[in-house]
Amino acid sequence: MSRVARFRKNTISSLVYQVLVFVSGLIIPRLFLSYYGSDVYGLVSSITSFLGFITILDLGIGAVITANFYKPLAEKNTKRINEIYKYARKFYNKLALILILYTVALIFIYPDLVEERFDNYFIELLIAIISFSVFSQYFFAIVYTLLLRSDQKQYIAFNLNSVTLILNTILSIILITSGFSVHIVKLSTAIIFLIRPVVLSFYVKKHYNITNDSEVKRSPIKQKWNGIAQHLAYLVQDKTDIIVLTLFSTLGNISVYSIHYLIVSGIRSFIYASTAGFSALAGNMIARNEIKKLKNFFEKFEWLMHTISTLLFTTTGILIVPFVKVYTKGIYDVNYIVPAFAIILSTGTAVRCFQLPYNTVVQAALHFKETQKSAIIEPIINVLVSIILVKQLGLVGVAIGTFISISYRTIYLANYLGNNIIKIDKKNTYKLLLVDIISVIIMIALTNSIKIDSTNYFSWCLSAALILAINVIITTIINLLFYRKNIYFVFSRIIVLLKNL
Repeated sequence: MSRVARFRKNTISSLVYQVLVFVSGLIIPRLFLSYYGSDVYGLVSSITSFLGFITILDLGIGAVITANFYKPLAEKNTKRINEIYKYARKFYNKLALILILYTVALIFIYPDLVEERFDNYFIELLIAIISFSVFSQYFFAIVYTLLLRSDQKQYIAFNLNSVTLILNTILSIILITSGFSVHIVKLSTAIIFLIRPVVLSFYVKKHYNITNDSEVKRSPIKQKWNGIAQHLAYLVQDKTDIIVLTLFSTLGNISVYSIHYLIVSGIRSFIYASTAGFSALAGNMIARNEIKKLKNFFEKFEWLMHTISTLLFTTTGILIVPFVKVYTKGIYDVNYIVPAFAIILSTGTAVRCFQLPYNTVVQAALHFKETQKSAIIEPIINVLVSIILVKQLGLVGVAIGTFISISYRTIYLANYLGNNIIKIDKKNTYKLLLVDIISVIIMIALTNSIKIDSTNYFSWCLSAALILAINVIITTIINLLFYRKNIYFVFSRIIVLLKNL
């Protein structure tokens, strides 16, 4: 199978999976709010965020391992593949103990960090169950997933994830509506997700000639420590909002944050999914030293990310508050309507999507060391600004902190890539930003007079469909003026894809 064909399969399977994630992400939280209340949902979100630090187990080695797999996979060097695989497996096995110690420490410390709404046993048992759930999803399958990602076979993992997600969603709905406790619901999730590593283990060992013969005397992984530093910085950046709210705000505010975040993160995941195969494709081009091809592909990728992100997050910014009104209808224990927070969160997430092309190429080229300083500065900015502003501005304060820090890192990576690796023309990036701003202004101006009905989902969907259609037309017209070749390229690809269905 050609790398372009794999790229296409990765993209389609990733999109399907992200649609399922988004749908499930809308259904389950709503049921949690209705059956367990905002405080329980806020508690679960907070614990999940703290346990997200379980991903510290890979210490950034995941991205580095993926990048190191590219060359031996391109050269079909089985011995080298086995060395990297065996080192990775050994590394993660050793770090399993850290997960256990972290979880135990969290069980003792976390109950003192939150409001006295629940007794300690309730919280401690929930932490233990959710940690098992996160561990079963993340740790057991990680090396298999990294190898498949490097070989442009992510579609296998995505398809498996889709199946287990559907099973989990159906079972969760049944258990919640039948009156089972939140602990039973989360435990069922953990058990279902154990299916993933079992199936992936069988596939990888069968198709990659993985053996136990290769002796690893020294680390075959380049820039390991630089990957560690960047990963730690990313974790702090990603978890800052929830942690700051846990320490300086309320479970209710965490619930409000989580509902808004599941919407914008769903849109972000959809955008990421549309480019799921680019990282491996870029890594393959770099491994083969096909820099001209990479540059040409990157220019289209950068434009696509700016265009799609501007379209979808402008539309999200317009529609998110009316949607939250419908979604939280009948829930009165917390005020979920915070327009300023919704707009800033949407804008910050759009900028995060702008950052993806630059970060993808930087990591594929193994430039972890060169960009390490900016990766550390990003979360420092976020933490400081969020702590300063959260007392006065609450949710808006943490959203501002995230937006400022993400903007800094995006600008840095764009400039870095413009001077290194493929030496892109910065004028193209500035032109993209100008077109983005023009598009946002026109979309808001032409849809401002449309009344969005928040009475029910059907009425909201009609309004949303109209606004999205108008914004798509505006985006197409503007890009026909500034990027005609790219628009023709996209339309031609869509026509080819439809013919092949």
